[in-house]
Order: sequence, then C-alpha cells, then structure tokens
Amino acid sequence: MATDALAAALAGAWRLDAYVDVTDGLVEEGPLGPTPAGLLIYTGCGRVSVSMMRTDPGPPAPGGQVVRFMGYAGTWWLVGRHVVHQVDVASHDYLVGTRQVRDLALDGDLLTLSGRTPPGAGPPRRRVLTWRRATGGPR
Repeated sequence: MATDALAAALAGAWRLDAYVDVTDGLVEEGPLGPTPAGLLIYTGCGRVSVSMMRTDPGPPAPGGQVVRFMGYAGTWWLVGRHVVHQVDVASHDYLVGTRQVRDLALDGDLLTLSGRTPPGAGPPRRRVLTWRRATGGPR
C-alpha cells in the first residue's frame, strides 16, 4: 500500500484489543494487565492521541503504585512501514519530546503496532499492541 493510501487508512479511531510483551519468543502480559482498554486516534492532518488504561486492580509495583493509565498526544507521520509519533504531551514526563517509532501492520480493520523497549529499560522485549477500528458512537 502506498504511503498516502496507508495514511488515509490509518486516519480514524482505534480500540485496543491487546497489549503484550514478547521476550525471547515468549508472550507475556503487558504493563496494563490482561484486559487493557484504550483508544488511539489518528487525524488526517497529522495529529495523534493515545489513551490506555488497566481495567483490573493489578499488582502494586515497587513503591506501592499500580500503573493504571498511560497516554500521550502529538503529531504522526509514516516512514515506510513504520509510524512515528512525536510526543508533545504525556502522562509520563520522560516521553515528552520523544519520537516513538512503531513497526506497523494493517490488515483491514486490525492494526498492529510494535516496538522494542529502549536500552536500560529492563530485559530486551518487544511491546505489541493490537488495535481494532472503532465503529459507531456510544455503546
């Protein structure tokens, strides 16, 4: 799919189906638990917004806090089969000003974004997020 056609196909809203970590081929629960919820919005004018949350109580992390919400917004563009998110605002300070590059696979109404964790962020792993095109209004 040509870049312009791919960009047009990405525009819209997407609901999070799954968020997993893959380490040495082993699929594990992601940081937002077994049943995360999320919304990803790509606008046709190059804006992106990502909001994701844990839906179960979750185990406390060191220090007693549970990661319940992750989100950011900024701009987006395509580079080959990768989507780049330039983060303007975020729930985590360390994300502001960064470029988040994700491998991209689009199969009809199913979008898979994945990327490797940065060096120093624990064991090397691939984070894989599966999104399904959002349809309709209120449920």
